[in-house]
Formats: sequence, C-alpha cells, structure tokens
Amino acid sequence: MRSTTLTFKGLSLAAATLLLSSMTLAQQVTFHKDIEPILQRSCQACHREGGAAPMQLISYEQVAPYAGLIEYKTGLRDRMGAMPPWYMEKDIGIQHYKNDTSLSDEEIAAISFWARNGAPEGNPADAPTPLTFDDSVKWALGEPDLIFRTEDFTKEAGTPDWWGELPVVPVGLDEDRYVKSVEIVEINDVDRVGGSGRDTVGGLWIFHHVIWRTEVLDENGELVEDSRTSWPVHEVGRNGDIFDPDAGRLLKAGSVFSTDSAHMHSNGRDTTGYLEIGFRFHPKGYEPKYENANFSLGNGVDISVTASKTDQELHAYAVLDDFTKIITFEPHLHAPGERMCLEAIWGYTVEVLSCVGYDHNWVRGYPFEVDYEPLLPPGTVLHISGFMNNTSNNFNVPEPRNWQGSGNRSVTNMFIDLGIRVKMSEEEFFAEMEGRNQRLNLGPNDHVIGCPLCGAALVDHSVALEEN
Repeated sequence: MRSTTLTFKGLSLAAATLLLSSMTLAQQVTFHKDIEPILQRSCQACHREGGAAPMQLISYEQVAPYAGLIEYKTGLRDRMGAMPPWYMEKDIGIQHYKNDTSLSDEEIAAISFWARNGAPEGNPADAPTPLTFDDSVKWALGEPDLIFRTEDFTKEAGTPDWWGELPVVPVGLDEDRYVKSVEIVEINDVDRVGGSGRDTVGGLWIFHHVIWRTEVLDENGELVEDSRTSWPVHEVGRNGDIFDPDAGRLLKAGSVFSTDSAHMHSNGRDTTGYLEIGFRFHPKGYEPKYENANFSLGNGVDISVTASKTDQELHAYAVLDDFTKIITFEPHLHAPGERMCLEAIWGYTVEVLSCVGYDHNWVRGYPFEVDYEPLLPPGTVLHISGFMNNTSNNFNVPEPRNWQGSGNRSVTNMFIDLGIRVKMSEEEFFAEMEGRNQRLNLGPNDHVIGCPLCGAALVDHSVALEEN
C-alpha cells in the first residue's frame, strides 16, 4: 500500500513538472514572478530577521544561494525534514485544513525547475509587495487578546533531560472569558540570524513538552473548586490550537499557569528561554454548546521499536461512546516516528481520515476546516497506525542500534493522537449533520469523508445506528 502511494505521488509531481516544462517554452520561471509569492505565503514568517528559522529568505540575494536546498526541502513534501513543516499527505483522506501552509504540486515543481535552471531573478517589477514584519507575525492565529509568559529557564549544553514543575505564574485576567484559540511560542537566545542550525532533535528549542493547566488558588495556595482548565500540550515547534466555535474553553478570572510535567532538553548550546502564551477570546456573553470529549487514543504500554529496522508498525483503538466531532488530528510520536494514520471503522465501512508524516523537530496539530471535521456516531472505532524508522536513515535518531520502548524521555517513545474532540447529544449531532448537508449541497449519493451518515437523507438514521 505504501509503495503504491509513493508511486502515485511521484507520478503527480512528475506530471506537474512536465506541465511546467512545457509552459516555460513560452514563459520562464523566475524568482520575482513565481518563487517570491510562494516564499511570502509559506516561508518568510519564519525565514526572516528575528524569525524562528536559521536563514533569511526575503531578497533574491538571500534566497538564490539556497536554491538547491530549497528544492530538496520542498521536494520532501510530507516527510521528515520537509519545508514548510506541514506533513499532511495529499492523496488520501480529508484535504481541508485550517492554516495549511503546504505547497501544491505545481508550486513544488516550479521551485525545482527554477533551481535547476540557474535560479533566474527575472524582472524586479514582477515582485509582489514586500511583507511588513513586526512582533505580531509570530502569532500565526492572529494577535492574542491576552499574553503572559513563564519564568526564564536556562538549559546548559550537554546536560541531561530535566522533568519537573515550572514556577506558577499569574495569567493576568480579572474576569471569566471563553477562549477560542491558544498559541504558545518559545522565546530564547539561540542565534538564528547566524544560521546556527540544529545539533539535536528540536535543536532550536529547550522546551520538549509542557503539560499545563490554568487554575485559581486561594490565599493558602489551595485549589479553588471547579476553577481548573486543561489546555493542549505544548511540544517541540508546535503550532497553535483552534477550538470548535461551539466549544470554547473557560479561562477563570485570577487564574495562574501551572504544570507538574515540564520536560526540558539540551539543544547543544547554553540556552535561556521562556514560553509566551497567547489567548484569543470569544465575545463577552458567549456560552459553549458542546463539551470536550475526553478519551484516550494511543498506546503507552507495550511499545517495542526494534534496533536498526524501518517500517515498524504500532496500532491503537478506541470505541466512541458518544456522538463525536473531531476538531484536530495531532500525532505524537518520538524520534523514530515517521508517519501516522487515523481511520474510522463504522459498520462495514473502514475509512482513512488522515495520514501525515512526522518530524519530531516540528510537532503539528492539523485542525479540520469547518464542515470537514469527522462527524461520527457512537460505536465508531477510531484506529491509529504508526510507522517507525529506527535506522541511520532517520536523522532524528541518535543511536539506531538501541531498542526503544515506552516512556517520557527523548530516547523512549510515545504513540498517541492528542487531537481535540467534542461530544454532542443525538439532537445536536443530527442538526450539525443536516446543516452540513445543506451547506455542502449534498445529495443522497454524495459522500463526505469522515461523515458516514452525511448525504444519506433517504435513510432512517435511527435504524442505521441500531444496525451498526
């Protein structure tokens, strides 16, 4: 199956390249006209002065020396090391995601053709208007309504991993508010402009992960009842989280940031850093409709990754007890992780929802676009399959001769889908489904991936549920 997928992708990209080759007989691919717009949309937010990346890709003079490297990195498409760091496979499953920075086949082919034909600059008059960068650019989801920061943490080069509690920090909120998105950015003193690169997995960062919450404490430092809210785990190079519009999370007035599970690791140089956490709020008066669906989908017990072997598979299952909408798919593996797929099994139907590559330098959550979130009835079985590469071909693995099992350390492994999900009543589920049918103009023979009952207007849904 995997070789078939790769062959399909190869044909798709080859066809795009052939198309571009024929087009260039009449019109050449140049930097200002063809390449610069791609860099503006998907690269320059990080590859700029003060950005997260180690080189600037703004001007032609800055970009041209890296033409071959850019061709290689973009050509990886959805695999470890690819740029931009968005690894969704485009030939299977749902293809509608929020904040998708990935490149099309045509854009990848254009970059390749440009790089292999001397990286011509072209006419500066063809250049798009330059982007204006400021501190707000680091917030990919938009300027937050509230920002606070953790205390500084210093991790010295070559020191062992550290786990523990980070100091409690006031959030700085004086009224209850519901949150529609949260984003975390690590700020540290690693020299990016100098092109320091990565000596280790996540080499720009010292925060491997932080499992955190907000809560209100009384004058004695004791937890105030019903004041705690959990938030998505922060991980290496991770993007922000967008909650369902009808399932915002509550941030209580007087809350503090709290964690008893921070994992810090050395990045190969003495580094001091902290986290900035930004919340965007719903309007005052907002009330959520749906509850979070809190269930586990993963395997943290019997992971066994053999030494010096690739294409090793892991599997985990969960049965849905409630009507459920999946908001985000978020694979979490460790260094040997190469790929994860999510599928839904309902009745006789087995359907792949998403397959993504994995790179532990850039942990990604993939938020589905509105009307494309999987909408699944009770009894559906969710299945994740993971693919591990514990060989020297995986540059994230420090020593492929070692067996690896379950654990929190960077040299051990996890296998989890940390995605966001909400549960619904039966009435809410069918109302959501019928609204989707209307918005997408679905007929009885149409099919939407991840929604087994959508489009089935002529079927008695209650009977269908009983039969499954």
